[in-house]
Amino acid sequence: MDTGILILRLLVGLLVAGHGVQKVSTHLGGRGLAGGTEEFRADGFRGGALTALAAGGGQIGSGLLLAAGFLTPLAATGTIGVMTVALTVKWRHGLWVQNDGYEYPLVLIGTAAALAATGPGAWSLDAALGLTPYPLWWAALALAAGLGSGLLTRIVLHRLPAPANAER
Repeated sequence: MDTGILILRLLVGLLVAGHGVQKVSTHLGGRGLAGGTEEFRADGFRGGALTALAAGGGQIGSGLLLAAGFLTPLAATGTIGVMTVALTVKWRHGLWVQNDGYEYPLVLIGTAAALAATGPGAWSLDAALGLTPYPLWWAALALAAGLGSGLLTRIVLHRLPAPANAER
């Protein structure tokens, strides 16, 4: 079981971190901070480069923590939060990823929540430092805080569309 959890943590954590790297740099196929800023603006977010840096930093940090199995409930909360924002962006396209839907963010949210519930396994920094096992209520807290922070971010940073009859 610990081997499976390790593989899952590494896969999901490194993918989430890599997605963050793409938001703020040209590494891993990213378009740099300017490209990340443009992506957020195209999705209707305000805040420019600061928004891209916060999102990219959140993805890098939570992904690396998840991969290492360190402070796993916190790592899961961060992953759930940033992926909740991504889910809200893709919601209008439906579930399936081939239609630019929210399938991928939903899988990452579910995986992070599951890792918060199972714990990071024996081959983790949490285990090495004696931080495990985490009580199950940490998983519920991680899910609630992650979903809540992602939805709050969407509400606070998303621009409302201009009214159709607005004066120019």
